Amino acid sequence: MIEHRDGTFILTTRDSLYAFGVLPTGHLEHLHYGRRCSLAGFDTFRAKVTAGYGTSIAIPADGGTFYPDCVPLEWSGSGRGDFRHSPAELVMPDGSFVSDFRYASHAITRGTVPLPGLPASYGGPDECESLVVTLRDALFPVELDLAYTVYPAENVIARRTTVRNLSDRPVVVKKLMSAMFDMVAPPLDILTLDGGWIKEAHANRRPVVRGLVVNDSTTGASGNRHNPAFALAGRRTGEDAGECWGINLVYSGNHYGAVELSGHGVLRAMIGIGPHNFSWPVPPGDSFHAPEAVMTWSDGGLNGMSANFHDFVNDRIVRGPWKGRERPVLMNNWEATFFDFSESRIVKMAREAKKLGAELFVLDDGWFGARNSDRAGLGDYGVNRKKLPGGLSGLAKKIRALGLGFGLWFEPEMVNEDSDLFRAHPDWAVRVPGRESTRGRNQLALDLCLPEVRDYVVESVNASLASAEISYVKWDMNRHLTDAFSPSLPDQGMFFHARALGLYDVLSRVTAANPGVLVESCSSGGNRFDLGMLCYAPQAWASDDTDPGERLKIQEGLSYFYPLSAIGAHASQSPHQQTLRRTSLASRCNVACFGVLGLELDPAELDSGERKELAARVAYYKKRRRVFQYGRFFRFDRRLDNVREFEAVGRAEDACAGSAVYGFFQTVAEAAPPMDVVSLKGLERDSVYRMETLPATVDIRELGSLLKHALPVRVNPHGILLNEAGKYYRLECPVERHVGTGDQLSCGVKLAQRFTGLGHNGATRLLADFGSELYDIERMEVSDGR
Repeated sequence: MIEHRDGTFILTTRDSLYAFGVLPTGHLEHLHYGRRCSLAGFDTFRAKVTAGYGTSIAIPADGGTFYPDCVPLEWSGSGRGDFRHSPAELVMPDGSFVSDFRYASHAITRGTVPLPGLPASYGGPDECESLVVTLRDALFPVELDLAYTVYPAENVIARRTTVRNLSDRPVVVKKLMSAMFDMVAPPLDILTLDGGWIKEAHANRRPVVRGLVVNDSTTGASGNRHNPAFALAGRRTGEDAGECWGINLVYSGNHYGAVELSGHGVLRAMIGIGPHNFSWPVPPGDSFHAPEAVMTWSDGGLNGMSANFHDFVNDRIVRGPWKGRERPVLMNNWEATFFDFSESRIVKMAREAKKLGAELFVLDDGWFGARNSDRAGLGDYGVNRKKLPGGLSGLAKKIRALGLGFGLWFEPEMVNEDSDLFRAHPDWAVRVPGRESTRGRNQLALDLCLPEVRDYVVESVNASLASAEISYVKWDMNRHLTDAFSPSLPDQGMFFHARALGLYDVLSRVTAANPGVLVESCSSGGNRFDLGMLCYAPQAWASDDTDPGERLKIQEGLSYFYPLSAIGAHASQSPHQQTLRRTSLASRCNVACFGVLGLELDPAELDSGERKELAARVAYYKKRRRVFQYGRFFRFDRRLDNVREFEAVGRAEDACAGSAVYGFFQTVAEAAPPMDVVSLKGLERDSVYRMETLPATVDIRELGSLLKHALPVRVNPHGILLNEAGKYYRLECPVERHVGTGDQLSCGVKLAQRFTGLGHNGATRLLADFGSELYDIERMEVSDGR
């Protein structure tokens, strides 16, 4: 996996090779990151810079001259002639920003290298191998460790950086990336996940041109504006073919990713802690550790990159009892009730949720203190006895008596000024002395840099969890961080990172004390969807937007870097609170199935027909849950602007082997649509499969006056007859069936026509705006004489 040969380091995974070497000056030259190949020396990988350019700065080297601005590097310093974007800005012992790190030593070990205070990937000595290359500044006794951990099976390399101050004067870190590498590559695109609240993680692909592209967050969390992950892909790379590189960060605070294409065609990529308002003093004898970055390469297109990352997250990030375990179908009361609920109403909802097939009931915001709105009570964790006279224990017993697990919402990082906690400890809130506080969702942030605040949060959450039989926690954070100041810090540039370390301390202690509790992270939806949180919370709420039309874009974007087992997705009531759009019950469920399915609605507002269909959808999800959550997931290259396609295929080594699910999702319908041909993926070539539409229905009330063309009698589309009939009768959609070998189905399955404006004939697929279908695919046992 890791080899040192002739001054060159070779890191190999199942499919990739990563190599860099030591130059005569001691600087590190990046040689290759791409396809694994046989090697007969390294000369073909080395840059042949013979003369530099007219304005190049030269550093003398044995046998020639080193031009730092021209060579693809593994790491770069500052102020010594490399004018490209620097991965490090350090105030050195002499007060200058000039650093010049050169090779000093290295060590290769089995397993991982500990990372104090920060979450990181993990693996045993038989699963991974690590390399630590120590660089030393040419003038001062300041060292830089570049750490690499190679996960061969997952095709992933983890990287991180440590600064160690061995001088007798302080060093100040202003910027320190976790990973950097240069490469000479063909024209590339960059793919980032961009958006905002209720429109997170939209995939944004555009060409890399000369100059600098920055993908960062300054909100105090990994952010809903720009997720830390990004990919580089060849211009012709699609979902299934072509080269691509994926990069992500195991961190939940401000992040910074950058890609620069120099005027000489050398591309530099880096990722790490956001340098926004960042300053970290490193006293003599001390060290500073940057968080872990992870990288992968694939020549199997973006789906190949995603498969690597999905396996890596499931096997090397998620840990504890929920690693590899199927997630339960939950019912959450938030969109149904907001703060307005009582114990009897919650129990009634839970009883109906059980009938629909839910396995867990989650009580959201409003159960504690004076929490009747978002203006009061946050920070107080005494149960509101007016709402819950039996307390958490009494409610949990009633919920569990129904055969459901019981879950609870917390937002322990925040506080309302109208709370007992704030009145007792106003100094625990994040505020700048003398300035008017800024607020988000009518709340302030608690100062997790303070150990007494962290202790309070841990004790409060643990006490609540110990008071009842609780199997799930929704851990929320509903505002960005502003007024960054903590009296505990010697340098306020430490605030954002110190707070992230404080959060990790809290999460480590809470999860250690409650190892069997499933934690789902949330931050106004997807404001903190990152690998750092997934080390403590095996799944994350992707967005507060539950409109399936919007969720398609959000879940598709996240799927490039995160597995479906980590993506919380709920079917809610229509019209949707975020868009006012009406969508079919089938589409709400179909989209949510490609994630961790939950329900967020009031069952009392469903009619008989809706209850029947929803229960059937939940039952189907549970039947194919292993496929959805842990199968091999595929996206499809876009054939039509208004169609998206997903597929999940059961893994050969899993109990769900031989099963798959294909999803066809239409956005805005167009007139006279073209014929749909589906080329399925991931099926065994010679096995025979049955492909069949999952039964679905249409609410006849949605058809309105169109019914007069299909019925022998005229019906008032607004009358009581149609309204009453619609509560019990729903129009069945046609079921399509196909049989073929895996190879045959990959060549293309021609589906029945979508609605063309010529009426309903029992065979035409009825897809209106944001209509969708699921196709169940199962391997058939066929005799030799077929």
